[in-house]
Amino acid sequence: MHALITGKFRSLEGSLRLLRLGVLALMGFIALSTFDGEEGVAQSSRFAPPIESPEIGDDGRVTFRIRAEKADSVRLTSSDIPNVGRGVEMKENGESIWEVTVGPVPSGAYRYRFDLDGVAVNDPVNNLTSESNSSTSSLLIVPGSSWMDVRDVEHGSVADVTYQSSSLGRARRMHVYTPPGYERGTDEQYPVFYLLHGATDSDDSWTSVGRASFILDNLIASGHAEPMIVVMPNGHTGRFQFRRDGLRMDEFTRDFEEDIVPFIESHYRVKSGPEHRAISGLSMGGAQTLNIVIRNLEGYGYVGVFSSGVFGITNPQPEENSGPSWEEQHLDVLDDASAKEHLQLVWFAIGKEDFLLETSRATVAMLKKHGFDVIYEETDGGHVWKNWREYLHTFAQNLFRENDNPVTLDAESTDQ
Repeated sequence: MHALITGKFRSLEGSLRLLRLGVLALMGFIALSTFDGEEGVAQSSRFAPPIESPEIGDDGRVTFRIRAEKADSVRLTSSDIPNVGRGVEMKENGESIWEVTVGPVPSGAYRYRFDLDGVAVNDPVNNLTSESNSSTSSLLIVPGSSWMDVRDVEHGSVADVTYQSSSLGRARRMHVYTPPGYERGTDEQYPVFYLLHGATDSDDSWTSVGRASFILDNLIASGHAEPMIVVMPNGHTGRFQFRRDGLRMDEFTRDFEEDIVPFIESHYRVKSGPEHRAISGLSMGGAQTLNIVIRNLEGYGYVGVFSSGVFGITNPQPEENSGPSWEEQHLDVLDDASAKEHLQLVWFAIGKEDFLLETSRATVAMLKKHGFDVIYEETDGGHVWKNWREYLHTFAQNLFRENDNPVTLDAESTDQ
């Protein structure tokens, strides 16, 4: 009898516990629906209808949206999207959703952010991002350029690689692209291409906004480029500042020579010899490329400089007037004909509106004066990723193969 009573009591107790939990849940839902404080607003947003951003229309116009219930003003900002720049005002639609439509936006990749009352934020409903040297931005991909779109071809892999830099005394990161089929092989070796970013970018930039992996995938699939390993290191060795010594060129050169190249050659199946090694970079990375190559001219068969040259060649700074110029420092190498024998290609490209145009022209003239066979091309546009993606697409087609008739920007087809 006692056991029967005890069992009924436990059953009743369990029912009361479930009832209390149900009441608490109901009270929580009511509080969530009616609370007017900041936390309540943030919580209630979770139950709001989802928004789409960015939304690309059939006409190429792009609509950006963000839910910002407390904001007084919201702007779309982007240094990449045409006619957006420092900001385009967004309008609130009466439901705490701010939106703006821009374009048509040409096919390509574009970084953007929202400015909420002076605070920069990424698009919370877009998981595509691109790193710069100091922050992360949301990334808009507008399809329509088959040579850099994600196509139905076999794809390579991009690894986020950490290595220990003995020259800098700390761990560092780089991105490494391996071509389709690399993981399945055990003995096959590949040529290596070192691809350097610009001053406002990071080692992530070439694979995100630069679309490098997809450009290589498509070229390799179509037979217009050789399968290759592409190494994209971090060109900054410290916090970047917009002054010449803020680039820390010598520190990166040591890291590259003493740590990056040895790491790649000991961890990846790369071919040896200058005929199997290429290097290129944009802006700061182009200047770094020249600094690296001039110290080891016999080590590279292919050299590319995008929107760059020898920094200061047209306008030396006062502190540089007390010493020899870049050209004077390297006269022995520049005039060494035997050191140039391994060079298969030296290729410069820059936009006609680029602020480094005269730097590039002067550098090319100086190299030609010393007997370098340089291909130099000028395109429309300025210091922009649209150009650098196209330069990479052209340059990559000339690597690790005979160059009697190099592919040029004028002659190439961007359908590949």
